[in-house]
Amino acid sequence: MMLKTLLALLLISVGGIAQTSVSKPFPIDNNHSNVGFSVPILNGLSTVKGKFTDFAITLNHDERDITKSSVTVVIKPASIDTGIAARDNHLRSADFFDVEKYPEIKFVSSRVEKKGKSFIAFGTLTMHGVSKDIALPFSITGTSTDPTGKKKNIGYSAHMTLNRRDYGINWSHQQVPGFVGDNIDVEIDLITRAIEVK
Repeated sequence: MMLKTLLALLLISVGGIAQTSVSKPFPIDNNHSNVGFSVPILNGLSTVKGKFTDFAITLNHDERDITKSSVTVVIKPASIDTGIAARDNHLRSADFFDVEKYPEIKFVSSRVEKKGKSFIAFGTLTMHGVSKDIALPFSITGTSTDPTGKKKNIGYSAHMTLNRRDYGINWSHQQVPGFVGDNIDVEIDLITRAIEVK
């Protein structure tokens, strides 16, 4: 009887600990989120900006302890949009993303750390058939509550710089060195769909 009592107390204790920090999926509002980038051209004389319009993000957010959160991002590079169709088609080709062979760009976090008022999601980025461990700094930009006070949205912003050559994207203009820069600035702005206020 004593053994059963001890086991019951242990289960209650473990259950209580588990409830103190719960990570759950937060739905992302893709219509008001953005996965964008900017690339220097002509040795920095100008910048080309673009975005990916087809992406899926699975965000498991622990509101009590964000370091127990996780995120998975899947981007379809075929959805690239820089505003010029001919350039986008070139970026989809084997010179750049080779979307027929590599239809997805994927980031899977392994842990989240707090750094001051911001955070860093560590994980693996796979692009163009190459996987590398990266650190993705991000911040929570704020929350917005609807007039009823029952639902809210949460905003997130992430920014990092990647070298495209690290992922085997090595195309260069034969006549114009530096026509396309190597370092790509990536900016991700997310907002959740309305979630219940606790």
